Amino acid sequence: MTKDNVELICNIGELSDLFREKSDVRGFLQKVVKTVSGHMKADVCSIYLYDEYLDRLILEATEGLNPELIGKLILGTGEGLVGTAMKELRSILEKNGQENPKFKAIPGSLEEQYQAFLAVPILSGLTRIGVLVLQHHLPGYFNKNDMMAFKAIASQLAATLENAKLLMGVSQKKEAPRKQEDVSLIKGQAVVEGIGIGKAYVMEAGRSKNLFTGLPESCLNAGEEDFVKALSQTEEQLQELQTEMEEQLSDVGSLIFSTHLLMLRDSSFIGKMEEDIKAGVSPCNAIITRVEYFMKVFSESDNPRLQEKVQDIRDLGHRLLRNLSGEEQDSGDYSGQVLVARELLPSELVKITAQHVEGLVLFSQGASAHITILAKSLGVPLVYTDDKRLFSISSGTFLIIDGFQGNLLINPGEDTLTQYRSLKKDRQLILDQENLIQEETRTLDGERVYLRATINLISDIKMAVRMKSEGIGLYRSEFPFLIRNSFPSEDEQYLVYKKIFDGMDHPLITLRALDIGGDKILSYVPDSEEENPFLGLRAIRFLLENKKIFVGQLKAMLRAGEGRKFRIMFPLISSLDDFRQAKRMVDKSIEFLKRDGMDCGPVPELGVMIELPSAVMMVEDLAKEADFMSVGSNDLVQYLLGVDRTNEKVSGLYDPRHPAVLRTIARIAEASRKENCTLSICGNMAFNKEMVYFLLGTGITNLSMPPVQIPAIQRFINAVDVEKARSDSKKLLAMNSLEEIHAFIDKAVNGIEI
Repeated sequence: MTKDNVELICNIGELSDLFREKSDVRGFLQKVVKTVSGHMKADVCSIYLYDEYLDRLILEATEGLNPELIGKLILGTGEGLVGTAMKELRSILEKNGQENPKFKAIPGSLEEQYQAFLAVPILSGLTRIGVLVLQHHLPGYFNKNDMMAFKAIASQLAATLENAKLLMGVSQKKEAPRKQEDVSLIKGQAVVEGIGIGKAYVMEAGRSKNLFTGLPESCLNAGEEDFVKALSQTEEQLQELQTEMEEQLSDVGSLIFSTHLLMLRDSSFIGKMEEDIKAGVSPCNAIITRVEYFMKVFSESDNPRLQEKVQDIRDLGHRLLRNLSGEEQDSGDYSGQVLVARELLPSELVKITAQHVEGLVLFSQGASAHITILAKSLGVPLVYTDDKRLFSISSGTFLIIDGFQGNLLINPGEDTLTQYRSLKKDRQLILDQENLIQEETRTLDGERVYLRATINLISDIKMAVRMKSEGIGLYRSEFPFLIRNSFPSEDEQYLVYKKIFDGMDHPLITLRALDIGGDKILSYVPDSEEENPFLGLRAIRFLLENKKIFVGQLKAMLRAGEGRKFRIMFPLISSLDDFRQAKRMVDKSIEFLKRDGMDCGPVPELGVMIELPSAVMMVEDLAKEADFMSVGSNDLVQYLLGVDRTNEKVSGLYDPRHPAVLRTIARIAEASRKENCTLSICGNMAFNKEMVYFLLGTGITNLSMPPVQIPAIQRFINAVDVEKARSDSKKLLAMNSLEEIHAFIDKAVNGIEI
């Protein structure tokens, strides 16, 4: 049969009238696929429309495939040949589509009988509309001329389909995502290990209408007396929570619930609710109306401080409603709930974690390194995902967060739930077995290795002691700065550092000077937004530019460490000049303290972090002047490879086993040995078994890591033959291929029996 695709191109404009004859867009689309398949003499013609909000393609019409899949067959961009056509914005012509490795078989679709495949993306300018597909049972049925004609058809259809979507509401799917049955598993990145089980609490900025859905009848039917009781209960809970925070997280929890408590006394907030209730409005609606009003006012404010309080208002409304329901007598907080959010501020993370949330799922684009670090210290299971189907989940949906595999399970079955509850219990038993940890860490052949703790919050110290950490290899001092709305005073910092010294009775305590910038931005610092923050005013550059802040922190550290041996480390040093200026600031701080009649003891050991290529080039000189050095492995890999570790588009290029990284580490280790300068490693490299094996081989025996990682790394090191590691490290340094290095080191580590 002859294909009259030229005629179709000439007459396709007639299709623009068809949608007026139908009451819904699918009826129009079905007529389109039937007409196109008839003109092209194809067995199958299908239209997949693009949902820009959820970044997925949905089969909306087909002639030839199983019609039961219409509206149900969903493909991600890049998934299968259809998804690939959308992702890469190119036509795909295959003699036999099923032979293409990107082909995805869809059970029940009936497409196994069709071989020839042709797909073209439908675009309106730069706007993605969808994908148009043809299939035929004969292999090689479509040729390049057909592809050119089909592209013209898609081009002419684009405007019509876009109009149809607008007129018939298809483009509004982003406001009413598909039913949740479409999603049972979302894959992501495991960030904080652990299992979180509970009902979803979906937090989306600017979507307040859905904040309080699924409320129990007891809440909807509550009366004035119930409101008074809920109000009293809420205030009592918050006061207890604030007290608990002051005791356990005083470094980041100081008056962190003050906004909540003040709002409970505000006449325009609680007072208006009381007025509405007396006027006959139900307490439930009175709370929701006022909370949503304040959220709107705060979010639209030009004042960034008020904008940051939106979650405080949302939190308070959540607690009031749970208490009003009378079904959650114990807490009124986030117990039994999993938070799903686009992004969180550090202060929001602390507050929600303090209210016993079971776990967190964050959209990757709203995530940042300091949220990751903070969540690890707070011990809440956390998964990042870039799957936009995350936002088709409704509050109240039952979820399981698998913080080991990076999976989010939606509405799991009873068997799955039982397995994960057992896994969660087993994980806790492992954490409780600190009696198995040895006081000293040695390799299989007796080499001494020192496992230090990386401390982010004061609360980490208890875990460090439990895990028998040999001191603190790195205290990140920035979190008290990140959580607050203004710089903590010298006295506030002194109290934080004093608790660190009091909590860790060990001669090796390393305090790192303030490391902000990059992705750790202080909202209260004017003009802190930069186009290239990782190459901007961060770490030691910020401190030397803001000497008053620098001196205030150094004085607080010196006061807190009086009578103790400790170390101060300076981040992002790029030259000897940086280090010498930092040392002079320490000398000035000591002078100021003595002038004020305060004792601060001898000058602490002063060290540098090797994170920049320039510091590597100067490492021999730095090793001569510094008391110690520490490799900040996360930043070193980033700057050495030119890979932004927070950018998902290039995350696959961030590889600590790159030959340039291995050779750089070896050079630093050699310089430290030559000048007898103590060297340690901190960052992810310190608890990555493959890298630890290499580090031991280069003679590096001081590792700093999150306390919870110590047991597993100690068991691994106990099984390492350090002589073999030295021999293998030399071989690795001679290699110039990532593939070769990966294969070699994986084989070496997998052969170690733990």
